[in-house]
Amino acid sequence: MNHFGINSLRAHWVRHTIKLEAIRTAAQRVAASHGLEVVDLEFVGPAKERILRVLLERNAEGRLKLKERIAPGAEGLPERLREGALSVDQLSGVTHEDCAEFSRDFSVLLDVEDLVPDAAYTLEASSPGLDRKLIRPEDFRRFAGCLVKIQTFEPIRNNRHWQGRLIEYREQGTGEQVPSGEGVPAIVLDLNAIKQNSKTRKTGVSTVEIALGNIEKAQLVPEI
Repeated sequence: MNHFGINSLRAHWVRHTIKLEAIRTAAQRVAASHGLEVVDLEFVGPAKERILRVLLERNAEGRLKLKERIAPGAEGLPERLREGALSVDQLSGVTHEDCAEFSRDFSVLLDVEDLVPDAAYTLEASSPGLDRKLIRPEDFRRFAGCLVKIQTFEPIRNNRHWQGRLIEYREQGTGEQVPSGEGVPAIVLDLNAIKQNSKTRKTGVSTVEIALGNIEKAQLVPEI
């Protein structure tokens, strides 16, 4: 490929990235007006059938009010909440009405600001679900104590796939994937909290520390 082609592809990628960030910023603005936060936003599907998917949850104030309403021992709660297998933090607090109102206002803003020019797409707004992705450092702090599934970029002890209970978020990791003295954020998983596959068992460890920068994918594992 000639330099012109490479530069054209790079320019296309930059434009796409900037536009997606603009869309994300707009979504956050609309969400905030409804007392919500954007958990994740992505374009998926082929060009002619693209879906703009926005995952939403109540903002910190809304989640605090939800916790206050769901007092310990309250009647009518899901069994998993009563038993402590499900944390209130895992509930998004988002209703169908919230998603509908957000979608209405966000669609108008997308059109007014022409953020998706010359493109056919379907807008989907929903809660992130109990198997939600963990993306930001605050997600790992917030969901300490929950079961998680992790995929790393670089293997740790010849393994890239880990499952366990998230027992700690460290601002300065100390494990084998964390350069000494560099203050790299990391998480620690308790592997005894969940049945492991043979590859993980062969690592011979009961806990593993994973640098945040080495995490390719992370999500909660619902406890049923």
